[in-house]
Amino acid sequence: MPMRAPKGFIDETDPKVAKVGHPAPAWVVCYADLMTELVCFFVILYALSAALNKNVQNAAQQVKEMMDKGQMKGEVKIDKEGLKISIEEQGGASFFGVGAAEPTPEIDGKLALLTPAIAKLAVDHEILVEGHTDGQAIHNDYFDSNWELSTARATSVARLLIEKYRMPAANLGAVGYGGNRPIATNDTPEGRAKNRRVVIFVKSGTIPKKTDKDGRALPEDKPGEIKPAEAPAPAPAASRENPESPSASPAAE
Repeated sequence: MPMRAPKGFIDETDPKVAKVGHPAPAWVVCYADLMTELVCFFVILYALSAALNKNVQNAAQQVKEMMDKGQMKGEVKIDKEGLKISIEEQGGASFFGVGAAEPTPEIDGKLALLTPAIAKLAVDHEILVEGHTDGQAIHNDYFDSNWELSTARATSVARLLIEKYRMPAANLGAVGYGGNRPIATNDTPEGRAKNRRVVIFVKSGTIPKKTDKDGRALPEDKPGEIKPAEAPAPAPAASRENPESPSASPAAE
C-alpha cells in the first residue's frame, strides 16, 4: 500500500511533482536563470564597490591630475580590491640609497603631495604600503635578498607616513614583494627604475567603527589638516648602508 502524503504536502501523484528519471517542470529553467542573474549582479556590485566610493574617486582624480602635471610619475588604478597608487622614480632621482632602506628627500616630497589626497581615506580604510625592487640580486651586510630590502623600504615609508604626516598607525601596514612583481623589463636602466616603485594600496571596504563594551560608538580622532611634524628618528642601523661599501654587491640597486 503506497504511503499517503502528510497533510499540507503535495501528493507524489500530482502532475506538478517530477518523477525520478523525468524532466523537471518547465518553471525550474526560468527560476535557475533568475538565480544566475542575481549572482552575477551581486558579483558586479562587489567588484565596483571601490569605484562607487566618492572619496576613493576624488583621491584617484587628485593623484591623476598631479601625475598629468608631471609632479609625480606612476599609475593610479581602481579595481574590486581598492585604490592602488604606484609611485615610480622620476628624473634619475632615487627613492632610497643603493641597497639601503632609508628614504631620500625625493620620496618624502612625493608623500607630501600624496598624503592630502588620501587623508580622508586613511580614517576609514586600511592602507598597505607595498615595496618593490628590480630583479637584480642583492646581498650585503644588512639585506640578504630583495625580499628583506623591499620589506624594509615599505616599512620606512609607512613609518614616515605615520610619524611625519600623522596617518593613523592602526590602519597602516607594510609588505615587500622584492622583484617578483615587475611591471617592466629588468634588462634596461629605465625598466629597472619602473620596477623600483612604492605602491600605496587603499583597500576597499571601510574599517568597522570602534565600540565600547555596551556597543556604543567610541569618539574618533578627527583627521584635521596634515601638518608636518618633526623629522622621524633615524632608521635602525640595519637599514643604513654606505653605497661605497665593498660588501655591497655590484648588482645591488
